[in-house]
Amino acid sequence: MKSAPIAPVSDASFNISRRRFLKSASFLAALSAFPALGADALDILNGKPKRVGLIGAGWYGKSDLWRLIQVAPVEVVSICDVDKKMLAGAVEIASQRQKSKKTPRTYSDHRQMLKEKDLDIVLVGSPDHWHALHAIAAMEAGADVYCQKPISKDVREGEAMLDAARKHQRVVQIGTQRKSTPHLIDVKKKVVEAGLLGKIGHVEMCCYYHMRANGNPPVEPVPDFLDYEMWTGPAPLRPYDGIPHRRWWRTFTEYGNGIVGDMCVHMLDTARWMLGLGWPKAISSEGGIYVQKDGKSNISDTQTATFEYDGFNAVWQHRTWGTPPDPDYPWAIFIYGEKGTLKASTMRADFIPLDNKSKPMHFECFFEREKYPEDLSEKDIELNAAPATRLHMIDFLAAVGKRGRPVADIEEGHISTASCILANLAMETGRPLRYDPKQRIVAGDTEATKLLRRPYRTPWQHPSVG
Repeated sequence: MKSAPIAPVSDASFNISRRRFLKSASFLAALSAFPALGADALDILNGKPKRVGLIGAGWYGKSDLWRLIQVAPVEVVSICDVDKKMLAGAVEIASQRQKSKKTPRTYSDHRQMLKEKDLDIVLVGSPDHWHALHAIAAMEAGADVYCQKPISKDVREGEAMLDAARKHQRVVQIGTQRKSTPHLIDVKKKVVEAGLLGKIGHVEMCCYYHMRANGNPPVEPVPDFLDYEMWTGPAPLRPYDGIPHRRWWRTFTEYGNGIVGDMCVHMLDTARWMLGLGWPKAISSEGGIYVQKDGKSNISDTQTATFEYDGFNAVWQHRTWGTPPDPDYPWAIFIYGEKGTLKASTMRADFIPLDNKSKPMHFECFFEREKYPEDLSEKDIELNAAPATRLHMIDFLAAVGKRGRPVADIEEGHISTASCILANLAMETGRPLRYDPKQRIVAGDTEATKLLRRPYRTPWQHPSVG
């Protein structure tokens, strides 16, 4: 399936007044930051349904799919998951939620699903160690892709994903939906772009959630409803000690990049978006397992990472124990300027001026409980994130229609993801790293450059770059 080359979208407004949720003033303010919808994009929303497939029917894979169904007349054609129980549950809900009430086809192997080449859009909601292979295969099959963050497990995978998107001229949106969070869009416009902060001198990012699984479950037989071999894929095959895809996998470096790869990627991406930042000049990090030493988890429970930019540093800190310094902002970004400070999270934001020349400003998270009452009965939904994901999906569909770049384009996702991976590599090597995105090497560091690519388990092949 051929399409016109993808080009950046430069329109200044977002003309989608026919949608019912745009009756909200808060949403209208947020939408002004998005590219305009042309006729092609309106056809996507109101015309012939796009054919959609989902790879990874776990918590957020399903959540993304339900948000997409809420904002566009899509047809869910196929769903793939290695867990038969999880797959059956997703298919049942999809058949109820989509307008046609049709039951999607089911697969346990993404290659079989993509072999049909009948999908316009593929959502990738699998664990991090699978993102690159799933997304690239979908692009090669002719689909545009919505991929969860972080985009990859290693830097070379991210490079390969970017190359594939450009080669096959696919639209790829990454699930860093802070760019589509209504109150944060408002903050960017009214505080940052309005110049209320003045010269920026420092940025802090943090996460103090107690989210690091640290148990000692015994090894047990693999249940017959789970294809554990396929779930593991290119990663090392750990002894089976319980359902890994119920968040247990995130506690192991074999499958993900720890709290930095999971949570810092959101806040670093937000800082970069708000302040117009690209690649860090250098990245350093230190940390380890300082407190929670008893369980099987091998990701850090304490870590600091410094991302160096011209004129200031952006510093990340996480602890999966203890208390947050600011209880109102346990997972947040703090931007310090000469004229004031901005605190921002997924739930709220506050601008605190240095003097009386500006007034303090408070921003609250936007919810849509009344417009989408089905949200209230959805299992494990993040009600605060649902409006952002819906806007993110609309922006994705607009880019698909115009063959343009979405707000969280694959290149931006790669920069944020790779920077977080490099922070972990800096902690591992014990030295600052300077990644050169043009040469795709760690400058002056052959050893660290080799670490940009992880080994794959046979028979899986690492995607090629270039």
